[in-house]
Amino acid sequence: MKTRGHVITAVAPGSIGEELELEPGDILLSIDGEDVEDIFDYEYMTDSEQFVMTVRKQNGEEWELDIESGGEDLGLSFENGLMSEYRSCRNKCIFCFIDQMPPGMRETLYFKDDDSRLSFLQGNYVTLTNMSDRDIDRIIRFHLEPINISVHTTNPELRCRMLNNRFAGEALKKLERLYGAGTEMNGQIVLCRGINDGAELERTLKDLSAYAPCMKSVSVVPVGLSRYREGLYPLDPFTKEDACQVIDTIEAWQKRCFAACGLHFVHASDEWYILAGRSMPEEERYDGYLQLENGVGMLRLLYEEMTDALKGRKDDGKSEELSLATGLLPAPYLSVLLEKIREVYPGRTIHLYPIRNDFFGELITVAGLVTGQDLIAQLKDRPLGSRLLLPEVMFKNGEDIFLDDVTKAQAENALQIPIHIVKSSGYQLLEAILNPEAARLQTAAHGNYEP
Repeated sequence: MKTRGHVITAVAPGSIGEELELEPGDILLSIDGEDVEDIFDYEYMTDSEQFVMTVRKQNGEEWELDIESGGEDLGLSFENGLMSEYRSCRNKCIFCFIDQMPPGMRETLYFKDDDSRLSFLQGNYVTLTNMSDRDIDRIIRFHLEPINISVHTTNPELRCRMLNNRFAGEALKKLERLYGAGTEMNGQIVLCRGINDGAELERTLKDLSAYAPCMKSVSVVPVGLSRYREGLYPLDPFTKEDACQVIDTIEAWQKRCFAACGLHFVHASDEWYILAGRSMPEEERYDGYLQLENGVGMLRLLYEEMTDALKGRKDDGKSEELSLATGLLPAPYLSVLLEKIREVYPGRTIHLYPIRNDFFGELITVAGLVTGQDLIAQLKDRPLGSRLLLPEVMFKNGEDIFLDDVTKAQAENALQIPIHIVKSSGYQLLEAILNPEAARLQTAAHGNYEP
C-alpha cells in the first residue's frame, strides 16, 4: 500500500525550508488541507503568498506550518522528481523505436512513457491518449505550457490504426480544448512511407495550421527503422524521391503559414535534406529553432555557431593531431566545418570518423544511437592522435555510458586514447578542438569524471 505523502530528500541551505527546520526524511502530507498529487500541484499550491503545510516529522509528530513565502521557492526536493509514478504508454504504435530494440539492454531503455507532465519538465512528446479531461483541466488551470504533442495524423481512423489504440482518434479533440484555452503547443509527425505521407500529410498540415500561432511549430521526421523488426508492422525506408516530395510539401506550407501568421510553422528534420541531397534551409526559416530535440535545424545551428566562433580568429601557432567521431548523418556537414577550422589553424590535424551503426542497422545514422561496441570496432587501429572527441548525445544523460552499457573508460582502454565528451554547440566544439583543457571541463560537466 502506498504511503500517504511525499518524502523530502533534500533541503537547500539558506532556504525557507531550512528556516522551518524541515529535514530529509520528513514527509509532506498536505497543503491547505489538500493532498498534493504531483510536482505541479506542489508548485501551484506553494506559489501562494500564504498557505498551511502539514508535515510529518521523522519522530511521528505532525507539524502544521503557517507559511508566508510570498511565492518564494521553499528549497525542498523530493524522492521522485514528479512526486508521482510515471505513466507508461498505452499505445502500440506501428513505428515505435522501443519495440525495435534488441533484447538484453538495460531495463530503463524498454520503458515507454506517455506522461504529459514530462512534456513540461523534459520536453517529451505525448500522444494525449493517456490524458483524462481532468488532466487537461489542470494544464489549463496551472497555465502549463508549451505542451509537446505527437500528432502523426489528424485523420482519426488512421491515427487509431497507427497508434493501435481505438481512442487515439478521439484524443485529437483535446487539441481543441488546449487551443481554446490559448495553451502554447508544439507538434510532431513521425512519417511512415505510404501511410501518413502524401495526401494524408497535406491533410494533417492543413488541420494543424488552423491552430497556429497557438501551436508554434510542427516537426516532420522520418520513421526510424532498426534491424530488429521481426514480427512488427512492415515499414519501408524513404527514398531520395520521397524526401524531395516531403520537403516540397513542407516548404509550400511554410510559405502559406508565414504569410498567414508570421511563422514558418512546419519544419522538416535534417534527415530529409540529407536524403534529398539538398542544402539546409537558411537560419531564419527555423523560427528560433523550436524543434532542435527532433533533429530540426541542428546542423544549420552548428554551422552558424561554428562560423560565428571562427570570426576574427587567428592561428595560435599550436599543432595537434586529434580525432572526432559521429554518426553517418552529420558527418558530411562536420567535414565542412573542420575544413574551416584547418584554414585558420593549419597546425591542427583533425580526423573525422563517421561510425556505421552495425548494432541497430545501417538505416540508423544519428550520433545519439551510436554504441560503444561499434565505436571501438571501427576505430581500432585507426590513427586517432592525442585524444578522441565524442558528442554528448552518444552517452546516457549525466553519465559516461554508451547506449549498450559500454563505459567511456572501457572505450578508452580499448582504443588506448583519452576520450572527451563535448557539447553540441558550435562554440563549445571549437573550444574543445583547440583547447584540451576546455574539452576536459566539458567532459567533467557531463557527469562523473576523474582527470
